[in-house]
Amino acid sequence: MNYLEFEKPLAEIEGKAEELRAMARAGSGMDVGREAEALDRKAETALRDLYKTLTPWQKCQVARHPDRPHCKDYIDALFVEFTPLAGDRNFAEDHAVMGGLARFNDMPVMVIGHEKGNDTKTRIERNFGMARPEGYRKAIRLMDIAHRFGLPVITLVDTPGAYPGKGAEERGQAEAIARSTAKCLEIGVPLISVVIGEGGSGGAVAFATANRVAMLEHSVYSVISPEGCASILWKDAEKMREAAEALRLTAQDLQKLGVIDRIIKEPLGGAQRGAKETIEAVGKGIDLMLKELAGKKPDVLVKERRQKFLDMGAKGLAA
Repeated sequence: MNYLEFEKPLAEIEGKAEELRAMARAGSGMDVGREAEALDRKAETALRDLYKTLTPWQKCQVARHPDRPHCKDYIDALFVEFTPLAGDRNFAEDHAVMGGLARFNDMPVMVIGHEKGNDTKTRIERNFGMARPEGYRKAIRLMDIAHRFGLPVITLVDTPGAYPGKGAEERGQAEAIARSTAKCLEIGVPLISVVIGEGGSGGAVAFATANRVAMLEHSVYSVISPEGCASILWKDAEKMREAAEALRLTAQDLQKLGVIDRIIKEPLGGAQRGAKETIEAVGKGIDLMLKELAGKKPDVLVKERRQKFLDMGAKGLAA
């Protein structure tokens, strides 16, 4: 288990319980079963208390946890007959964005998402989920195909933001993000987005300008990272805790503001402690959102999607 900074007290308790079990397995002759069980109960109570009162900065840490299920995990578990489609037909294939045709509950769909990778090799290959212009242009191409064949589009958002490198800027990063966002607003098919980890800046909005937007309970969605915000406002990246509070980037805050429509509950301790349960919960959420949009005409879907974003933030301003 990779423990986060605020989970250190929990790590000590679970570490002691594991030490006792290791002693028993080694045949020490000591009866440590009761002590280990008592520590397990203490650890569960500590875990419950920790996750009951998470601060926005702590939620950022949970959203970035390396053991959370990633886009590929969701596609492998929830979709069948997944046929990946690669390349933007212009420059290159971007491995930070994966997408293709698939079936969800026997319904043909187009699924697109950011993939961060799960070890050093794949994280480098996937550029840590930070898409380049060709990734967004690939997404545009896939959304066009979905529109042409009347396929619902499902996007899985998990990115710290679009890649800010020199080459990406030279190839029109901002323009590609803008065109992907515009394409989301144009297609006459149901568009559903789920923020499964980080929803960073325009790199996330380019996939999440949808009819229905859901977030996992401990995911985050913001115009900028807390570190980036702190560097700009206070010239000090160490003030990221204050920035996280001010940004209102949690699922709970964003639902109040009307930015998202649904919060998908995570297991106790976050998605990293229960990947299977989390993936199943996301699958149920996607199914419900698809049913909400079923039977709506293309022009109605487009109109409702545009109006949703015109109205965004009205709840928060009224409050």
